[in-house]
Order: sequence, then structure tokens, then C-alpha cells
Amino acid sequence: MKTIFITGASAGLGKATAILFQSKGWQVIATMRNPEKERELNQLKNVILLKLDVTDATQINKTVQQVLEQYSVDVVLNNAGYGLLGPLEALSDEQIMRQIDTNLLGVIRVMKAFTPHFRNNRKGVFITITSIFGLVGYPICPLYAATKWALEGLCESMAYDLATFGVQVKTIAPGGIQTDFAGRSMDFAPHEAYQQLIAKVSEGFSAEKISNFSKPEQIAEVIYEAATDNKDQLRYLAGPDAIALYTDRLQMGPEAHYRKIKSMFI
Repeated sequence: MKTIFITGASAGLGKATAILFQSKGWQVIATMRNPEKERELNQLKNVILLKLDVTDATQINKTVQQVLEQYSVDVVLNNAGYGLLGPLEALSDEQIMRQIDTNLLGVIRVMKAFTPHFRNNRKGVFITITSIFGLVGYPICPLYAATKWALEGLCESMAYDLATFGVQVKTIAPGGIQTDFAGRSMDFAPHEAYQQLIAKVSEGFSAEKISNFSKPEQIAEVIYEAATDNKDQLRYLAGPDAIALYTDRLQMGPEAHYRKIKSMFI
């Protein structure tokens, strides 16, 4: 039985992925900040709930050590994260540091903790959830995009380093997902000078638009594909909106695509 370790498994994409892998016969180690509140995953066979806050380096190292004493982990899914929206000048230093600490440093800490295990076994797959905004910039999300672009660079570079040992590193770049991300996992910093731009961007997150986003179960299928296809593939776009946006960028070239996006909002 193969084992996957998942961060941020309490809701949305993380939970959907845990349920999918469990249904496929995998052992699932589902981590979250408050496992005592979980009422669904704890009912499933071969699902282990563990407390984990990716901003706590000491807890990460201790938890990973304990896990590896009992299980040989085959796949690590870095899913924990949240969105911080708002123009840069509206963000407090606390918001900026929390976004970087969770979205970027949390992934770095988890990958560093598991790397010796994968390297020594000469196998394993790291999968990190980035975003289409980690490949294409977008208005009113400079810090969120910065962390996701950083993850793309981190994972591409690590893919080279770990290929020597037969370890794969992959990223999943989803578009919009129908989850509670916009509520539970979203932080927004308004600024009156940007009201017109914010209103324009907000049109893309109307109830009608969100209803066309991918369901978390659909994105989870892409994660399962990446974990099991044995392909030498670095990036997986997930969702028709992500595929369309990135294909447009590749076909037009980054400069022309930048001007196209700007013309939509400015």
C-alpha cells in the first residue's frame, strides 16, 4: 500500500484529494491545524489525521520524523496555503510575512524535512499546489502571486537536484476552484485609491463566475494523475480556465499577453 502525506487537508482541495487517494487504496496521512474538528476524514479506513501548522518549523520536523518511523511515504502533497488579495501598499507587514510564511516557507520546510527520506530511498514524488497566478501575473494579488511564482522556481530547481536520486518534483497550477477558499482561506486588504480596479477584478469572482470554476474533486484527479503517471513532467495545469490562460500566454508571448491582461483592467 502506497502512502501520501498531505498538508492543509481539512477542507477544499486537500480534503478532496485525501478522499480520492483513500478510495484508490492508498494510506493517507492528512495533516491540518485542528484535526480534532474533523468529522469526515476520521471515519475513513487508512486515513490518519495529524496536527500540523506549516508555519511551525519545529512541529514540522517532529511530525515528519514520527511519520517516517512508522511509514514509508511515497508522495508528499504541499497543499496548505491561503490567498492574500489587495494592492501592495494596503498590506501590513504582518500580512506580508504571514503570506510568505504559509505559502512559501511552509512548503520549503516540509520539502526539506522529507528530502533525505526520498533521497535515501531513491524514489518519491513531491507535488506542490501553486496556481495559474504562479505562471501569469494578475491585478490585486502581488503577494499571493509572488509566493506562487516562487514555488514554481523552487520546484523546477529542486526537480533538477533530486533527479539524480530518482525523485520527482511536480507542480499543479489550478485555475478557479469551487471551495470555501474565498471565505475561510482568503485575506483581503482594501485601498480606496484602487477601488475601480478592485471592482473590475471582483467581477471575475461573482457567484455566476465561481459556478463555472472547477470542483475540487476535478483538481484532485489531476493530482492523482501526477502522482501515478510516472511521466517526466514538471507542470500540470488544472482546470479549463488555467489551461486557456496559460496557452494564450505561450502563443502570444509574455509581453503581448501582459499588455492584453492590462487592457482588460486599465
